[in-house]
Amino acid sequence: MSNRSYEKFHDEIIRPEEAAGLPERFFDRFVFNVHRTDATTPSILFGLGLHPVRDTVDGFTILSTATEQRNVRYSTELSATAPGTCGPFSYAVLEPNQTWRVALGENPTGLTFDLVWEARTPAWWGDIDVTNSTGETTSFAHLFQSGWVSGTLAIDGEEQKVERWYSQRDRSRGVRTMAGGQGLHIWYQAQFEDRSVGFLLVESRDGGRILLEGAVMHTDGTLDEIIDVRHALVFDDQLDLRSGRVQVTTASGAVYPIDTDATAGGGYMAGGGYGGHHGKALGRDHVESDVYPLDGSVTQRTLDSSLTDRLCAFDWEGRPGSGIFEFALTRSSSYAYRPTLG
Repeated sequence: MSNRSYEKFHDEIIRPEEAAGLPERFFDRFVFNVHRTDATTPSILFGLGLHPVRDTVDGFTILSTATEQRNVRYSTELSATAPGTCGPFSYAVLEPNQTWRVALGENPTGLTFDLVWEARTPAWWGDIDVTNSTGETTSFAHLFQSGWVSGTLAIDGEEQKVERWYSQRDRSRGVRTMAGGQGLHIWYQAQFEDRSVGFLLVESRDGGRILLEGAVMHTDGTLDEIIDVRHALVFDDQLDLRSGRVQVTTASGAVYPIDTDATAGGGYMAGGGYGGHHGKALGRDHVESDVYPLDGSVTQRTLDSSLTDRLCAFDWEGRPGSGIFEFALTRSSSYAYRPTLG
Protein backbone atom coordinates (compact mmCIF):
# COMPACT_ATOMS: atom_id res chain seq x y z
CA MET A 1 0.00 0.00 0.00
CA SER A 2 2.66 2.46 1.24
CA ASN A 3 1.35 5.86 0.27
CA ARG A 4 1.27 5.40 -3.51
CA SER A 5 -1.94 7.49 -3.63
CA TYR A 6 -0.14 10.68 -2.61
CA GLU A 7 0.53 12.05 -6.07
CA LYS A 8 -2.98 11.50 -7.46
CA PHE A 9 -5.11 12.31 -4.40
CA HIS A 10 -6.21 15.95 -4.36
CA ASP A 11 -7.11 17.32 -0.94
CA GLU A 12 -10.05 19.19 -2.45
CA ILE A 13 -13.19 17.17 -3.09
CA ILE A 14 -13.64 16.31 -6.76
CA ARG A 15 -15.23 18.93 -8.99
CA PRO A 16 -18.46 18.07 -10.84
CA GLU A 17 -16.80 18.71 -14.20
CA GLU A 18 -14.35 15.87 -13.41
CA ALA A 19 -17.20 13.34 -13.25
CA ALA A 20 -17.20 12.30 -16.91
CA GLY A 21 -16.67 8.57 -17.28
CA LEU A 22 -16.86 7.77 -13.58
CA PRO A 23 -18.81 4.70 -12.40
CA GLU A 24 -22.33 5.32 -11.12
CA ARG A 25 -21.40 4.43 -7.53
CA PHE A 26 -18.31 6.66 -7.41
CA PHE A 27 -18.08 8.83 -4.28
CA ASP A 28 -15.69 11.37 -2.78
CA ARG A 29 -16.09 11.86 0.97
CA PHE A 30 -14.37 13.33 4.01
CA VAL A 31 -15.07 12.74 7.70
CA PHE A 32 -13.71 14.58 10.74
CA ASN A 33 -13.99 13.85 14.44
CA VAL A 34 -13.52 16.48 17.16
CA HIS A 35 -13.08 15.93 20.90
CA ARG A 36 -11.13 17.12 23.90
CA THR A 37 -7.77 15.52 24.58
CA ASP A 38 -9.07 13.95 27.83
CA ALA A 39 -11.78 11.89 26.06
CA THR A 40 -14.69 13.71 27.68
CA THR A 41 -17.81 14.78 25.79
CA PRO A 42 -18.88 16.43 23.63
CA SER A 43 -17.80 14.16 20.81
CA ILE A 44 -18.49 15.55 17.35
CA LEU A 45 -18.42 13.71 14.03
CA PHE A 46 -19.17 15.30 10.69
CA GLY A 47 -18.70 14.53 7.03
CA LEU A 48 -19.57 15.47 3.49
CA GLY A 49 -19.74 13.33 0.38
CA LEU A 50 -20.14 13.98 -3.34
CA HIS A 51 -21.79 11.51 -5.70
CA PRO A 52 -21.26 13.31 -9.01
CA VAL A 53 -22.89 10.77 -11.32
CA ARG A 54 -26.03 10.91 -9.16
CA ASP A 55 -25.86 14.74 -8.94
CA THR A 56 -26.00 14.47 -5.16
CA VAL A 57 -24.05 15.95 -2.26
CA ASP A 58 -24.86 14.85 1.27
CA GLY A 59 -23.49 15.45 4.72
CA PHE A 60 -24.10 14.79 8.38
CA THR A 61 -23.22 15.97 11.85
CA ILE A 62 -23.38 13.82 14.99
CA LEU A 63 -23.15 15.29 18.47
CA SER A 64 -22.73 12.91 21.41
CA THR A 65 -23.17 14.22 24.94
CA ALA A 66 -23.14 12.28 28.20
CA THR A 67 -26.83 11.39 27.80
CA GLU A 68 -27.80 11.45 24.10
CA GLN A 69 -26.67 11.46 20.50
CA ARG A 70 -28.15 14.14 18.24
CA ASN A 71 -28.03 13.59 14.48
CA VAL A 72 -28.70 15.77 11.48
CA ARG A 73 -28.41 14.70 7.83
CA TYR A 74 -28.60 17.06 4.87
CA SER A 75 -28.44 16.65 1.12
CA THR A 76 -29.12 18.51 -2.09
CA GLU A 77 -28.50 18.41 -5.83
CA LEU A 78 -24.80 18.87 -6.49
CA SER A 79 -25.49 21.03 -9.53
CA ALA A 80 -27.65 23.38 -7.45
CA THR A 81 -25.27 24.21 -4.62
CA ALA A 82 -22.19 26.37 -4.25
CA PRO A 83 -18.87 24.48 -3.99
CA GLY A 84 -17.91 23.69 -0.39
CA THR A 85 -21.45 23.84 0.98
CA CYS A 86 -24.33 21.53 1.80
CA GLY A 87 -27.25 22.63 3.96
CA PRO A 88 -25.93 24.28 7.15
CA PHE A 89 -22.38 22.99 6.59
CA SER A 90 -19.49 24.62 4.73
CA TYR A 91 -15.77 24.02 4.38
CA ALA A 92 -12.69 25.45 2.69
CA VAL A 93 -9.24 23.94 2.15
CA LEU A 94 -6.90 26.77 3.14
CA GLU A 95 -3.72 24.75 2.56
CA PRO A 96 -3.88 21.23 1.08
CA ASN A 97 -3.14 18.49 3.61
CA GLN A 98 -2.39 21.13 6.23
CA THR A 99 -5.25 23.53 7.06
CA TRP A 100 -9.04 23.39 6.63
CA ARG A 101 -11.82 25.66 7.85
CA VAL A 102 -15.16 24.02 8.71
CA ALA A 103 -18.37 25.66 9.87
CA LEU A 104 -21.86 24.51 10.86
CA GLY A 105 -24.77 26.93 10.99
CA GLU A 106 -28.15 26.61 12.68
CA ASN A 107 -29.60 23.11 12.50
CA PRO A 108 -31.81 20.75 14.55
CA THR A 109 -28.97 19.39 16.74
CA GLY A 110 -28.47 22.73 18.51
CA LEU A 111 -24.75 22.50 17.69
CA THR A 112 -22.99 25.21 15.70
CA PHE A 113 -19.27 25.72 15.15
CA ASP A 114 -16.60 27.65 13.30
CA LEU A 115 -13.31 25.78 13.49
CA VAL A 116 -9.88 25.70 11.87
CA TRP A 117 -8.26 22.28 11.52
CA GLU A 118 -4.45 22.10 11.37
CA ALA A 119 -2.37 19.00 10.74
CA ARG A 120 -0.20 17.80 13.62
CA THR A 121 1.23 14.74 11.79
CA PRO A 122 1.80 13.74 8.18
CA ALA A 123 -1.04 11.86 6.50
CA TRP A 124 -1.11 8.15 5.85
CA TRP A 125 -2.19 7.50 2.25
CA GLY A 126 -3.44 4.15 1.01
CA ASP A 127 -5.26 2.32 -1.76
CA ILE A 128 -7.88 -0.34 -1.06
CA ASP A 129 -8.69 -3.04 -3.62
CA VAL A 130 -10.90 -5.86 -2.35
CA THR A 131 -13.08 -8.33 -4.24
CA ASN A 132 -16.16 -8.98 -2.12
CA SER A 133 -17.98 -12.26 -1.70
CA THR A 134 -20.72 -10.83 -3.95
CA GLY A 135 -18.21 -10.52 -6.80
CA GLU A 136 -18.26 -6.72 -6.66
CA THR A 137 -14.96 -4.87 -6.32
CA THR A 138 -14.23 -2.23 -3.74
CA SER A 139 -11.56 0.15 -4.97
CA PHE A 140 -10.84 3.47 -3.33
CA ALA A 141 -7.99 5.75 -2.33
CA HIS A 142 -7.97 7.17 1.16
CA LEU A 143 -5.96 8.93 3.81
CA PHE A 144 -6.13 9.62 7.51
CA GLN A 145 -4.30 12.34 9.39
CA SER A 146 -4.15 13.64 12.95
CA GLY A 147 -4.78 17.30 13.63
CA TRP A 148 -5.78 20.00 16.07
CA VAL A 149 -8.90 22.17 15.90
CA SER A 150 -9.36 25.62 17.36
CA GLY A 151 -12.19 28.13 17.20
CA THR A 152 -15.64 28.26 18.76
CA LEU A 153 -18.63 25.99 19.13
CA ALA A 154 -22.00 26.36 20.80
CA ILE A 155 -24.46 23.78 22.08
CA ASP A 156 -28.00 25.03 22.62
CA GLY A 157 -26.68 28.59 22.48
CA GLU A 158 -23.98 28.08 25.11
CA GLU A 159 -20.72 29.04 23.44
CA GLN A 160 -17.33 27.65 24.34
CA LYS A 161 -13.85 28.22 23.03
CA VAL A 162 -12.05 25.33 21.39
CA GLU A 163 -8.29 25.33 21.82
CA ARG A 164 -6.26 22.52 20.24
CA TRP A 165 -8.76 19.71 20.59
CA TYR A 166 -7.86 16.48 18.83
CA SER A 167 -9.35 15.93 15.39
CA GLN A 168 -8.66 13.06 13.04
CA ARG A 169 -9.67 13.44 9.42
CA ASP A 170 -10.39 10.73 6.87
CA ARG A 171 -10.59 11.21 3.10
CA SER A 172 -11.73 8.55 0.66
CA ARG A 173 -12.56 8.46 -3.02
CA GLY A 174 -13.64 5.65 -5.31
CA VAL A 175 -16.17 2.82 -5.26
CA ARG A 176 -16.85 1.27 -1.87
CA THR A 177 -19.15 -1.71 -1.39
CA MET A 178 -17.37 -3.89 1.21
CA ALA A 179 -20.48 -6.06 1.48
CA GLY A 180 -20.69 -9.70 2.41
CA GLY A 181 -18.21 -11.93 4.21
CA GLN A 182 -16.90 -9.43 6.76
CA GLY A 183 -16.79 -10.31 10.43
CA LEU A 184 -14.87 -7.51 12.16
CA HIS A 185 -14.18 -3.97 10.93
CA ILE A 186 -11.88 -1.58 12.80
CA TRP A 187 -10.78 1.95 11.91
CA TYR A 188 -8.56 2.91 14.82
CA GLN A 189 -7.19 6.34 15.67
CA ALA A 190 -5.46 6.62 19.06
CA GLN A 191 -4.07 10.10 19.71
CA PHE A 192 -1.09 10.53 22.01
CA GLU A 193 0.90 13.67 22.75
CA ASP A 194 3.59 13.06 20.15
CA ARG A 195 1.99 10.55 17.76
CA SER A 196 -1.19 9.02 16.38
CA VAL A 197 -1.66 5.28 15.94
CA GLY A 198 -3.97 4.77 12.97
CA PHE A 199 -4.99 1.76 10.95
CA LEU A 200 -7.79 0.07 9.04
CA LEU A 201 -8.33 -3.65 9.74
CA VAL A 202 -10.99 -5.91 8.25
CA GLU A 203 -11.38 -9.60 9.08
CA SER A 204 -13.59 -12.24 7.52
CA ARG A 205 -16.25 -14.16 9.44
CA ASP A 206 -13.82 -17.03 9.94
CA GLY A 207 -11.22 -14.69 11.43
CA GLY A 208 -9.01 -14.39 8.37
CA ARG A 209 -7.50 -11.03 7.53
CA ILE A 210 -9.03 -9.26 4.55
CA LEU A 211 -6.92 -6.12 4.80
CA LEU A 212 -4.65 -4.19 7.13
CA GLU A 213 -2.99 -0.88 6.45
CA GLY A 214 -1.97 2.20 8.38
CA ALA A 215 0.88 3.82 10.25
CA VAL A 216 2.04 5.41 13.45
CA MET A 217 2.12 9.08 12.46
CA HIS A 218 4.60 11.12 14.53
CA THR A 219 4.43 14.85 15.19
CA ASP A 220 8.11 15.10 14.15
CA GLY A 221 6.97 14.31 10.58
CA THR A 222 7.89 10.64 10.41
CA LEU A 223 5.65 7.70 9.47
CA ASP A 224 6.17 4.15 10.72
CA GLU A 225 4.07 1.68 8.72
CA ILE A 226 1.94 -0.78 10.69
CA ILE A 227 2.64 -4.37 9.66
CA ASP A 228 0.63 -6.32 12.23
CA VAL A 229 -2.31 -5.83 14.59
CA ARG A 230 -3.53 -8.24 17.28
CA HIS A 231 -6.56 -7.63 19.47
CA ALA A 232 -8.42 -8.92 22.52
CA LEU A 233 -11.65 -6.93 22.78
CA VAL A 234 -14.70 -7.15 25.01
CA PHE A 235 -18.10 -6.77 23.34
CA ASP A 236 -21.47 -7.00 25.04
CA ASP A 237 -24.53 -8.88 23.76
CA GLN A 238 -25.59 -5.85 21.70
CA LEU A 239 -22.27 -5.91 19.78
CA ASP A 240 -21.05 -2.80 21.59
CA LEU A 241 -17.37 -2.46 22.49
CA ARG A 242 -16.69 -2.04 26.19
CA SER A 243 -12.92 -2.44 26.61
CA GLY A 244 -9.92 -4.41 25.39
CA ARG A 245 -6.35 -4.32 24.17
CA VAL A 246 -4.94 -3.71 20.70
CA GLN A 247 -1.29 -4.54 20.01
CA VAL A 248 0.28 -2.79 17.04
CA THR A 249 3.63 -3.73 15.47
CA THR A 250 5.37 -1.39 13.05
CA ALA A 251 7.97 -1.78 10.32
CA SER A 252 10.64 -0.30 12.60
CA GLY A 253 10.01 -3.07 15.13
CA ALA A 254 8.11 -0.93 17.63
CA VAL A 255 5.32 -2.67 19.54
CA TYR A 256 2.40 -0.72 21.02
CA PRO A 257 0.15 -2.51 23.50
CA ILE A 258 -2.76 -0.08 23.94
CA ASP A 259 -5.66 -0.56 26.36
CA THR A 260 -9.10 0.89 25.64
CA ASP A 261 -11.95 2.26 27.72
CA ALA A 262 -14.92 2.48 25.35
CA THR A 263 -17.69 3.13 27.88
CA ALA A 264 -18.38 6.75 26.86
CA GLY A 265 -21.35 5.81 24.64
CA GLY A 266 -22.62 7.19 21.35
CA GLY A 267 -20.93 7.53 18.00
CA TYR A 268 -23.52 5.39 16.19
CA MET A 269 -22.81 6.11 12.53
CA ALA A 270 -26.32 5.15 11.47
CA GLY A 271 -27.11 8.67 12.67
CA GLY A 272 -24.95 9.97 9.83
CA GLY A 273 -26.69 7.93 7.14
CA TYR A 274 -24.36 4.93 7.20
CA GLY A 275 -26.18 1.72 6.42
CA GLY A 276 -26.87 2.39 2.75
CA HIS A 277 -28.34 5.90 2.73
CA HIS A 278 -25.45 7.92 1.32
CA GLY A 279 -25.77 9.02 -2.27
CA LYS A 280 -29.54 8.75 -2.46
CA ALA A 281 -31.12 11.54 -4.49
CA LEU A 282 -33.57 13.27 -2.14
CA GLY A 283 -33.99 16.50 -4.06
CA ARG A 284 -32.92 19.99 -3.12
CA ASP A 285 -32.33 21.23 0.41
CA HIS A 286 -33.32 18.04 2.24
CA VAL A 287 -32.76 18.03 6.02
CA GLU A 288 -33.70 15.34 8.54
CA SER A 289 -32.75 14.75 12.16
CA ASP A 290 -33.26 12.46 15.12
CA VAL A 291 -32.01 11.84 18.65
CA TYR A 292 -30.72 8.58 20.15
CA PRO A 293 -30.97 8.37 23.95
CA LEU A 294 -27.85 6.78 25.42
CA ASP A 295 -29.81 4.70 27.93
CA GLY A 296 -29.41 1.30 26.27
CA SER A 297 -32.58 1.53 24.18
CA VAL A 298 -30.57 2.23 20.99
CA THR A 299 -27.89 -0.32 20.14
CA GLN A 300 -25.86 -1.72 17.28
CA ARG A 301 -28.56 -4.38 16.85
CA THR A 302 -31.44 -1.90 16.47
CA LEU A 303 -29.93 0.51 13.92
CA ASP A 304 -29.47 0.39 10.14
CA SER A 305 -25.74 -0.10 10.66
CA SER A 306 -23.69 -1.44 13.56
CA LEU A 307 -20.80 0.86 12.60
CA THR A 308 -19.80 2.92 15.64
CA ASP A 309 -17.21 5.68 16.05
CA ARG A 310 -16.71 5.60 19.81
CA LEU A 311 -14.78 8.25 21.71
CA CYS A 312 -12.34 6.25 23.84
CA ALA A 313 -9.69 6.76 26.47
CA PHE A 314 -6.46 4.90 25.65
CA ASP A 315 -3.52 3.82 27.79
CA TRP A 316 -0.21 2.93 26.16
CA GLU A 317 1.99 1.57 28.94
CA GLY A 318 1.03 4.41 31.26
CA ARG A 319 0.84 7.13 28.60
CA PRO A 320 -2.70 8.53 28.39
CA GLY A 321 -4.37 9.11 25.05
CA SER A 322 -7.77 9.55 23.48
CA GLY A 323 -9.38 9.17 20.10
CA ILE A 324 -11.93 7.40 17.99
CA PHE A 325 -12.19 3.62 17.87
CA GLU A 326 -14.46 2.78 14.94
CA PHE A 327 -15.78 -0.76 15.03
CA ALA A 328 -18.45 -3.00 13.59
CA LEU A 329 -19.25 -6.67 14.08
CA THR A 330 -21.42 -8.46 11.58
CA ARG A 331 -24.91 -9.15 12.90
CA SER A 332 -24.91 -12.58 11.27
CA SER A 333 -25.73 -15.35 13.74
CA SER A 334 -22.99 -17.43 12.12
CA TYR A 335 -20.26 -15.11 13.44
CA ALA A 336 -18.56 -14.97 16.82
CA TYR A 337 -15.78 -12.53 17.66
CA ARG A 338 -12.34 -14.17 17.86
CA PRO A 339 -9.50 -12.47 19.73
CA THR A 340 -6.06 -12.73 18.10
CA LEU A 341 -4.05 -11.57 21.12
CA GLY A 342 -3.45 -14.02 23.93
